[in-house]
Amino acid sequence: MSNPQSLEEIFECQLANMATTREPGTVIAYRTTVNSFLRYLRANYPEILSLAALRRAPHILGWLRSLCEQQRPLSTETRRHHIVRLRCLFNNVFLSDVHSIQEALILPDDFPPKNLYLPKPLSPEDDALLRSHLRHKDDLSSNALLLLRATGMRIGELVKLPLDCLRHLDNDQWALHVPLGKLHTERLVPVDDDIRRIHSRILLLRSRHKVAERSHFLLPRLSRNSRLPWYSYHALRAFLAKSAQNAGCSAPVTPHQLRHTYATEMLRAGVSLPAVMQLLGHKNIQMTLRYIQVSQADLQRQYHLARHNIRALHSIPKLSIPVPETNTGIPAITYSLDATRHLMEMYRRQLSDRLVSRKLLRLANRLSKIAASFRQLSQPENEH
Repeated sequence: MSNPQSLEEIFECQLANMATTREPGTVIAYRTTVNSFLRYLRANYPEILSLAALRRAPHILGWLRSLCEQQRPLSTETRRHHIVRLRCLFNNVFLSDVHSIQEALILPDDFPPKNLYLPKPLSPEDDALLRSHLRHKDDLSSNALLLLRATGMRIGELVKLPLDCLRHLDNDQWALHVPLGKLHTERLVPVDDDIRRIHSRILLLRSRHKVAERSHFLLPRLSRNSRLPWYSYHALRAFLAKSAQNAGCSAPVTPHQLRHTYATEMLRAGVSLPAVMQLLGHKNIQMTLRYIQVSQADLQRQYHLARHNIRALHSIPKLSIPVPETNTGIPAITYSLDATRHLMEMYRRQLSDRLVSRKLLRLANRLSKIAASFRQLSQPENEH
């Protein structure tokens, strides 16, 4: 069988191969990019019928320019995704060595710089208002969003939770099993009694609907024609927006903001950054840093806590013996020996020279023995 010759056939073959290893949504995104590129070529360079005829200028550069000049401008992130996908397809064709294609059709400089957005957690006031409203409403959608807020999941992960997602690990330890998601990883998110109550409430509410009996998901996937809610991304997103408005939040709320809020809350509660990364299901710290808001108040609190811990680490306890009433006699001598040994120990802990430190420790032990001998002299049986 001959190899496909037209651009459409070549790209279709690439997409078919990709469908064997990628998520359906990923293949759809690649198809969108392919359609965008082919529409541009048909409209501006209809004579280009093969990959070998493609040139960086004017074909690729013209398409890149068209992404910026559309009637509805694309976001920087969307343009980056289009360029990444087309470059990936070109690389696959080049590595397959089946069709001729020029190298370096797309260069690193073609990628628009990434926009660096600040984390967008809810304010403590808006967070409290929203959660109070959802608890008061207490329907299936409200409890689903409460679960989303309490676990930091992506909304796509929430709607894919299996019915048996709650796992008992050991003793009083429970976790929510989040299946394979956006980054092709699964994880166990620790849960407390409050999250378990939300999960139990969802099970109770879904049991009242006959359609839920046929669903293996925690949130039943219902048809659009049903009178019951359709638990998809768009339905929950719209429900959250309306709930935030009814709760009196100061600004609109999106599902991903609940994830930002969860991450920031965990960090402020003392969870380490690597642990937060695991809770969110990220692959590197850089991804996690985009979710966490560290305010000046957080910096001040963490700094003073660290200084307190440092002082506690190097602090020397005060002398436990009382100050003698007089400056003469054996009690005064033993107090002076203990005070000297205390000062030596304070000095020794500041030294970096191990040899000197060991010598001071030996001297301190000698002083301790001398002080003990003086105390024996003050015992009644030694007065004879």
